[in-house]
Amino acid sequence: MADSPDDIIKKISKFHKKGSSREWKLIYNSPFETLEPIYFWILDFMGYPNGVDKIVDNFASSPGSGHFSELMGKATRMQEESMKVMQTIGVLVKSIVNIIYDLRQFEIVLNDYKAANSENKTNAEAGLIALKQRWLDNVDIKRGNTSIKGMTFSQASFATLLDSFFFIKSLKNLQENKPDLNERVIRILEQRLLEFEKWRELSEKEMQKRYSIEKAYLKSQVESLKLYSRWAKPYLKAAEQLRMNDKSNPALVTAFNTINMNVTLMKKNPIKVEEETYAKNLPKNFLNLKNARKYYSCSIVEFNFRGIPQKMEQHYTFGGRVDVSFKAYALNEDELDLFNYELDKSDLKEALNLVEGATEGSLKEIQEDIDYFLKSDDEKTKDKKIKEETRNDDVNPFTALLGLDKLKFFQKKEEKKKDSDKEKKEKAEKLLKDGIKKDSYAESVIRKLAEKNAVDFCYKIYDIYKKAHGMASTQNMV
Repeated sequence: MADSPDDIIKKISKFHKKGSSREWKLIYNSPFETLEPIYFWILDFMGYPNGVDKIVDNFASSPGSGHFSELMGKATRMQEESMKVMQTIGVLVKSIVNIIYDLRQFEIVLNDYKAANSENKTNAEAGLIALKQRWLDNVDIKRGNTSIKGMTFSQASFATLLDSFFFIKSLKNLQENKPDLNERVIRILEQRLLEFEKWRELSEKEMQKRYSIEKAYLKSQVESLKLYSRWAKPYLKAAEQLRMNDKSNPALVTAFNTINMNVTLMKKNPIKVEEETYAKNLPKNFLNLKNARKYYSCSIVEFNFRGIPQKMEQHYTFGGRVDVSFKAYALNEDELDLFNYELDKSDLKEALNLVEGATEGSLKEIQEDIDYFLKSDDEKTKDKKIKEETRNDDVNPFTALLGLDKLKFFQKKEEKKKDSDKEKKEKAEKLLKDGIKKDSYAESVIRKLAEKNAVDFCYKIYDIYKKAHGMASTQNMV
């Protein structure tokens, strides 16, 4: 189970002691009113969807409840379906590897045909010898004692047959040059050279056909693998979301009909030094501030709901008690990177990485081979050209007319995202190893402002919610 936001903040505070600031709690207990109105009121007031993230969403039902049985049944079906898809993905990956191996073998053989048909004399002779050897080992050898090798090594009168077969290039060459050979050897050579040349013609066509079929099959398998990976993700995600957590909660008694839900929202607002300086919230000399880290006002709202599930037709409603806590934090960019890094180590992300590791990871390892066989020379040249063009930030008006600027834009965006994710991960791991640098004097001033803004925002939600719902509230924050 993933760490809670408080646990993550505690990890961060080991490196930097100034983490949490203020907290307010709201407790609402009604067996006839549900969590949804409370949750959505606060969500909308926080400014959803602008800058609001849901960072925790889990639940647990008591084993004796009907809600538990129904959801466990759904989870089991999701797990079964996901495992079926994952098994198919494993078969497809293995199939792709085998097809690539076969294509490599076909390519080796086809290179012999290509060399034999080459205008280069040396390559042509080498290719012809390779084809003759292949014909002897796979076709002529089936004659047993009457094969060329069998007669050469078993009968003295045919001792020159094997060497002559390799030396004489074609039946036409044999008939025109009339080599000084035994008449019986010449007759055997005529018959075998005729058969070899016919085999060479037909086998090349057959090999080309099989090569094309295998490439088409490779393409279909790769597309199937991508399709199954897309199918697997929803099942894995649903199965993980239906997995219950917090089974040790004292509120969940086995025989009771109860449910516990935990949802956490986070709103972060960056401190814009220039704007805050003009607003006189920071000293004037902060306009020229350099090398200062970014600071954020972070407001975290945690919902802890304990209720009684009641089925209404096809759905459940939950009346009960909700504890809402409003917590204010001031975090700099290093602390926020660590927070996000630790948060990403959730079970759900690991579940989704499972299918990505089985598909995207596997494809990445053999992507070079897949591209080699599936892309034509023109496509490879075009991809290389587009890749080179994407390095140039200037938009060419002529390529824009063809829509290539859009392609370059999305390729560049995807590359930047991958690079950014990689940099963030490396940065977070370095921070865990080396620790977070302490605030400078200027940064400590900005942190205090970020903390004040977070405190004001959290109290504002807390205070206005109480007033809007007729609850007792203070007029001014103490």
